[in-house]
Amino acid sequence: MRITRDMLLRTARETAQKRAFDDPSLVAAYLTGSLRSENPFLGDSTDVDIVFIHPDTPPLRRELVALTPNVHLDILHVPQSDYAKPRELRLNPWLGPELYDPLPLLVSGHFFEFVQAGVRDKFNDPESILTRARTSCTHARQIWSGLQADSRTGPDLLLAYLKSIVHAVNAVSLSVNGKPLAERRLLLQFPIHAEEAGKPELADALLELLGAGNLDMDGEMLSACLAAWEQDFTLAAGTPGVEPRISMIRLNYYKLACQAMLEGESPHTILWPLLLTWTYSARSLPAAQRKTWESTCLGMGLLGSGFTEKLDSLDRFLDVIEEMLEEEPS
Repeated sequence: MRITRDMLLRTARETAQKRAFDDPSLVAAYLTGSLRSENPFLGDSTDVDIVFIHPDTPPLRRELVALTPNVHLDILHVPQSDYAKPRELRLNPWLGPELYDPLPLLVSGHFFEFVQAGVRDKFNDPESILTRARTSCTHARQIWSGLQADSRTGPDLLLAYLKSIVHAVNAVSLSVNGKPLAERRLLLQFPIHAEEAGKPELADALLELLGAGNLDMDGEMLSACLAAWEQDFTLAAGTPGVEPRISMIRLNYYKLACQAMLEGESPHTILWPLLLTWTYSARSLPAAQRKTWESTCLGMGLLGSGFTEKLDSLDRFLDVIEEMLEEEPS
């Protein structure tokens, strides 16, 4: 059966209605993420991002529900208190863009009227746009600074490095597009936003930060990495304490997207989702079971002696973005 965007929008509404029937205390629910775009599919896979707002702190934070092998619900449960100060949320790099234009699925009282009145007020003012971008860039710099004397090793160290990178690239995206980058499409979208920001050189610099220049990143090499990634992802999924995104429900969500990118004009665009989820998987595996991940990252300069050079490159990457954001809004 062919899955369409309209079918998934209907599923999102029906899910909200059923949850509200089962739990009348729900305050609101809204749709966000890729399904808000006209083409949410990448490699014939996608997810349906729904946020349920509860009057109190919910016992479960995140919930994944399979719809088909390639499509799933990604449900976030949050307390109403997270939305108590909408004028502050307006300047939040993540929640601000999300709340500016979600698709309401369930409305109780005047929740969306209250929240969106505060979020939308001056949201598109140049000063607000720059504040969100600068906040993201500041987070990136703070993480980079902490990495200078970080005693962590292996996956924990690399995840911190990747977190700094994603905040940095989102600072660029927020400054020109108003939204943070989608996880699977990060390397597909970033060159466009770097060009719009007048800093096209950042696109190649980002690939270097992710180790693309340290190995011969042809399709055959990347296909071998993807096969090793799948093995580790499968081993890690469901282990105690694993990052929620490392779930068998999401295996095809990542795998099919990466395969589609491998078959496209820019195979290296799989590097972000591949590295991020592979590193999360490796963190949950015994050291003896993450040898392929480790040797690959060593070869890419993302661990070991090459990591210091990557940190220096990240410093220069951040310098360019910080200089770009220093200008006063017009």
